[in-house]
Amino acid sequence: MQPRNMSMSGVVDLAAVKAAGEAKAKAEQARAEAARKGGPAAVSPSALVIDVDEAGFERDVIQRSAEVPVVLDFWAEWCEPCKQLGPLLERLAVEYNGRVLLAKIDVDANQMLMQQFGIQGIPAVFAVVAGQALPLFQGAVPEAQIRETLDQLIQIGEERFGLTGIRVDADAEGAAPAANPAGPYDALLEAAMVALDAGDLGGAVQAYKNVLADDPGHPEAKLGLAQAELLQRVQGLDPGVVRKNAADNPADVPAQIAAADLDLVGGHVQDAFGRLVETVRRTFGEDRDAARLRLLELFEVIGADDPRVTAARQALARVLF
Repeated sequence: MQPRNMSMSGVVDLAAVKAAGEAKAKAEQARAEAARKGGPAAVSPSALVIDVDEAGFERDVIQRSAEVPVVLDFWAEWCEPCKQLGPLLERLAVEYNGRVLLAKIDVDANQMLMQQFGIQGIPAVFAVVAGQALPLFQGAVPEAQIRETLDQLIQIGEERFGLTGIRVDADAEGAAPAANPAGPYDALLEAAMVALDAGDLGGAVQAYKNVLADDPGHPEAKLGLAQAELLQRVQGLDPGVVRKNAADNPADVPAQIAAADLDLVGGHVQDAFGRLVETVRRTFGEDRDAARLRLLELFEVIGADDPRVTAARQALARVLF
C-alpha cells in the first residue's frame, strides 16, 4: 500500500473548539480534582502507549485529548505494514516524552470505530486534539515524515488549544506495582457466580454489568458477561427447530445467528465462527452488522488468545475488505 499523505492545514477551527467543549470540560474537571490531591500524577514511559477499544474510547481518547494530542494507530494482526509502522510509532511516542499519547486500535475487534473514522485500509493513523479528529497518514511512511507530522500536531495542540502534555517519570518504569486491595468488585463477581450456579442468568448478567459500568475493561467481568449472555440467549431454544430454520433459510440472518449460538454452546466453535463469517460475506447493511457484532461477542466468549479466534478474525477481515 502506497502512503497517502493528508494535509493538516485548515482542519482546526473555532467550530472544532466548540465541538470539543464538553470533552475539555471533563478533562479540566479531572485535572482540578488531581490538583486538589497534589497535582496530576506522572506516568511511566510505557503508559504513553495504550490499547483502546470502543468501550473506553470516550475516556481514553476523547477526554485525554484535552490535555495531550492522542495519536490513533488503526492496525490488525494480519496486516504486514502494521508490523513495521506500529513499533516505530511506539518508539516515537516514548521518545516524545509525554507530548503525544499513542492509542492502538485493533480494527478486527473495534470495527465500529473503523467505520466512524471512514477508514478504507490499514495501517491508518489519525489524531484527536481537544475532541477533534485529524487524519494524519495511511500506510507505512518514513520516520522523518512521521516526526514532521508529530511536530505539527504538537504545535497545533499548544497554539490552538493550550495542551500541555503528560508528565512522565522515567524512574517509575521499574517501580514495583502497588498491591491492589480487595475492591468493591469482589462481592459483585461472587454474586454473579452464585447466580450462575442457581441458574439465574439474568441476575448474573446484571452483576457483571454492574462491574463493567464502573470498570469497562475488567477482563473477568467481560468474559463472564459474554458467557452469561450466550447462555441466556439459548435458554429455552429447541435445538432441532433452530437448526432446521437455519438449514431451510440460509438468507435468514437471525436464524443463522441463533444457530451459531447453539454451535458455540455445543462446543462446535469453528462451526459457529464459520457460519457467521459466511453470513457476513453474503449480507449487507444492518444484517451484516448484526452478524458481525454477534461474531465479535462470541470471540469474547472464547478469548482473544485462542487460535480459532485468530483464524476467524482473519477470515472476517477477508470478507469485509
